[in-house]
Amino acid sequence: MTAKIRTTVHNTKKGEESEFSKARLLSTLQKHSKDLNTEFIHLQEIVDKVSQCLPDSLTVNELIELTSEIIASLTTRHYDHSMLASRLLSSKLQKELPRTFSENIRYMRDYSPSKFKRCRKLVSEKLYNNAMKYKEIIDEAIDQTRDYTLDYFAIKTLAKSYLLKIEGKPCETPQYMFMRVAIGIHESDIKLAIETYNLMSKKYFIHASPTLFNAGTDSPHLSSCFLLAMEGDSIDEIFKTVHKSALISKASGGIGMHVSNIRSEGSYIAGTNGTSSGLVPMLQVFNSTAKYVDQGGNKRPGAICIYLEPWHSDILDFLDMRKNHGKEEKRARDLFYALWISDLFMQKVEKGEDWCLFSEDECPGLSDCYGQEFEKLYNKYEEEGRYKKKIKAQTLWHSILVSQTETGNPFILYKDACNEKSNQKNLGTIKSSNLCCEIVEYSSKDETAVCNLGSLALPSFIKSTGDNISYDFRLLHKVCKVLAKNLNKIIDVGDYPIPEAKRSNMRHRPIAIGVQGLADVFQELRLPFGSPESRALNIQIFETIYHASLEASVELAVLNGPYSSYEGSPVSEGILQYDMWGKQPTDLWEWDTLKSQIKRHGVRNSLLVALMPTASTSQILGFTECFEPITSNIYTRRVLSGEFQIVNKYLLKDLVDIGLWSEETKNLIVLNNGSIQDIDGIPDEIKELYKTVWEIPQKVLIDMSVDRAPFVDQSQSLNLFLKEPTMSKLTSMHFYAWRKGLKTGMYYLRTQAASSAIKFTLDPTLNKLKNGSKRSSSEPATLNVKYLKRQKYVSYDSKSDAETDGDDYLASKVNSKSKPSHDIFDEKVIACNIKEPQNCDSCSG
Repeated sequence: MTAKIRTTVHNTKKGEESEFSKARLLSTLQKHSKDLNTEFIHLQEIVDKVSQCLPDSLTVNELIELTSEIIASLTTRHYDHSMLASRLLSSKLQKELPRTFSENIRYMRDYSPSKFKRCRKLVSEKLYNNAMKYKEIIDEAIDQTRDYTLDYFAIKTLAKSYLLKIEGKPCETPQYMFMRVAIGIHESDIKLAIETYNLMSKKYFIHASPTLFNAGTDSPHLSSCFLLAMEGDSIDEIFKTVHKSALISKASGGIGMHVSNIRSEGSYIAGTNGTSSGLVPMLQVFNSTAKYVDQGGNKRPGAICIYLEPWHSDILDFLDMRKNHGKEEKRARDLFYALWISDLFMQKVEKGEDWCLFSEDECPGLSDCYGQEFEKLYNKYEEEGRYKKKIKAQTLWHSILVSQTETGNPFILYKDACNEKSNQKNLGTIKSSNLCCEIVEYSSKDETAVCNLGSLALPSFIKSTGDNISYDFRLLHKVCKVLAKNLNKIIDVGDYPIPEAKRSNMRHRPIAIGVQGLADVFQELRLPFGSPESRALNIQIFETIYHASLEASVELAVLNGPYSSYEGSPVSEGILQYDMWGKQPTDLWEWDTLKSQIKRHGVRNSLLVALMPTASTSQILGFTECFEPITSNIYTRRVLSGEFQIVNKYLLKDLVDIGLWSEETKNLIVLNNGSIQDIDGIPDEIKELYKTVWEIPQKVLIDMSVDRAPFVDQSQSLNLFLKEPTMSKLTSMHFYAWRKGLKTGMYYLRTQAASSAIKFTLDPTLNKLKNGSKRSSSEPATLNVKYLKRQKYVSYDSKSDAETDGDDYLASKVNSKSKPSHDIFDEKVIACNIKEPQNCDSCSG
């Protein structure tokens, strides 16, 4: 028999104590489980589990935390456990804080831990004044019940990194945070602030992490991405750049930095009559800076991505810097690495030709040009013999592929595509992207490119009426315009860590509207990823976003004029992104009218659409990341806030509807690494719909990125996934993306340890329909779900990974005499040499 436990009741003047009561806990759980599936949530079992884990004494808050953790651990039984656990935590937080937003703002503004301790105010005076001035309107607009729409993973993520804290404890609810951000953006324009609050709290869009961290505070650093140029090659210039990177990281910014202008190892130094140590020791300084100066004060680690062009003669050392083996003095594992690759290099790999390695101090200008101008200058230096070294292009390519397999880096971006299809091409040569490879903007010694981000939650625009289900493009268009105007406000009200960043952002005013939950949309609408219907919807969604963002930018230009560097840009000449791709939009929107408006008024922003990873913010709203397929139907997610079990709620609902969801089914999916493809008894229709990214040909991911690219004027954080990477597959995958004209060829390469497929069969006795009758596993299941009116599912080639039609063509183009001993078309599976996959970026994801 369980001993009675005494629990201290907090938040009372008398500090009362009472005995732990199973009945009271059960009543609390019943209150919060309304509208949840109690067929799979066994409340009495939860109460019993909690009672068995109690210590001799604990506080009410500790009891709630313990109960929510126990409930959350059952999420793989049914997704609603996550919702119940979340509601307990949300209710606890709401009871701990003032009942209204205005009272809470006053509490945060007035709080000081000690009159002798230096303490920055939690919220800005401007936010406080606006909150007090409009407190009746604001307090009435807050809907605390919307906290209950967030799952356990979301609440824990918010509590760890996003909600403002006093003495380590959250001092705002999610709803208070959304309102703080809305007022921080719109200040005294309370109508727009309420509109933004409602759209965020109803999950239509969300602003980027730095905006959520800092809006409405005394340090409103709201920008996510900074593209930093190395000031120069001298000690003074290098350490000025180190200082800039530290200030940006302190302000919650992620950094992309190009270093191709730094002289290579062994180059002459006139000032000392010595030779340079090259890139590696310098990058180790940036590595230490990233470790020491985290983003926003221990909210998330500092992050810097280093961009290098493959003609730099330190390239081979550069490719090894993130590896987990080799000489420690040659490693800098806390940085990320990317290549800024010219078409010329890809052509030389394709033809099996030589490739020259140069140093910028002896061969200036290679990083300052692209296309034919770059090719002309490269050939000139080669003819003059000014290269440091000449190697086979395929030898360097092989080193790139090996590094990607072991570390997931370097990322791949194509220099010529990024420059030729940019609306900032009138500013100069673009030399790098950002940390996550989706921002493509001009940066220089005098201008540090900046971008403010927000993402549209695509599943929120699905419209259900009775048995009809459709996608609401008009609502998407309307909400996208709100987000575009919000991001413009952020440019004006935000603080900048360095003056070069403010100068750039005010001149060019780029914004980045991205998405999350594309895979959710396809699964809710029952469209297999890569099916003709999903590809058509993919195009229409991004055409809508591009049209809406341009329309909003024109409306702002009418009020405030076009951005400063507008004249001479492609858009000023009537050339939009789809024109640069040589594509025509669908008839979904009226483009000719929009072009006429642009010609008359101009646009307020140089760039508008970029598809970022949304790794954190998609967890807050509870959707899949950006535009990616699901990685697994059941998996464990490790983030700063902890380790969480995630189950695909759409699959779970389908299996519940046809009587197939059970503990055994769950265990079989877990044993099969989150896949349902080899479990007999699950209908083929469901198997097709819930393929994981490992079961979808990477050609499909690339093709869908190409389909939407004419409506993405920056770029896309395109991860690629190979279960068993080979040199042939990697080469084919990269060349396919390059030929298709993508700007970002690859963000991370994700790999899986090789494993043979195991065939599982569901116990036929589990296959029960809702009326309780039994059927054999061979009988078709009746799906009690909504369908779009469309053709039947499309059958796909079952080949996985990146096998493309271009494989044989590319291999035949290579001169066999010039093939290196390490064949870049070798079909042998490359094994990751990391003994602990959880420590490998590529394996762990």
